[in-house]
Amino acid sequence: MKTHILETVTIIHKPLLEVFDFFSKAENLNILTPPELHFKIITPLPIKMEPTTIIDYRIKLNGISFNWRTEICNWEPPYRFVDQQLKGPYKKWHHTHSFIEKNGVTEMTDRIEFLSPGWIFEPIINALFIEKKVKKIFAYREKKLKEIFEVTF
Repeated sequence: MKTHILETVTIIHKPLLEVFDFFSKAENLNILTPPELHFKIITPLPIKMEPTTIIDYRIKLNGISFNWRTEICNWEPPYRFVDQQLKGPYKKWHHTHSFIEKNGVTEMTDRIEFLSPGWIFEPIINALFIEKKVKKIFAYREKKLKEIFEVTF
């Protein structure tokens, strides 16, 4: 199966350290996740972010509740961190968050490599449901970032 890739770039008119500080707090995922996903962090807060940190969540996709477990597999403050799914609704989920500052403005890139469940039907399931849902989730995320940081696109 071919892994799908979604990459978004958001320009945030705030310094790198301020932006990274926001993203380094797992509880801020609650703000950035659409309400219809009923997203809930199960791991007690606050969560110390570092390599091997495990975070458990509950999420609802297409009306079905899932437990989702991710691991911080790379932690390079304030420039980059990577989380990957250990257990959850995707066959593969690898999310790289990258941050670069240019003249007091932060460019944040989300790169998600994902694979839907479904065996030989995966391409159809992805095309009909999953890819649209992932794009919608990250569009919501960008909208919320605009509200939080007054982002200019």
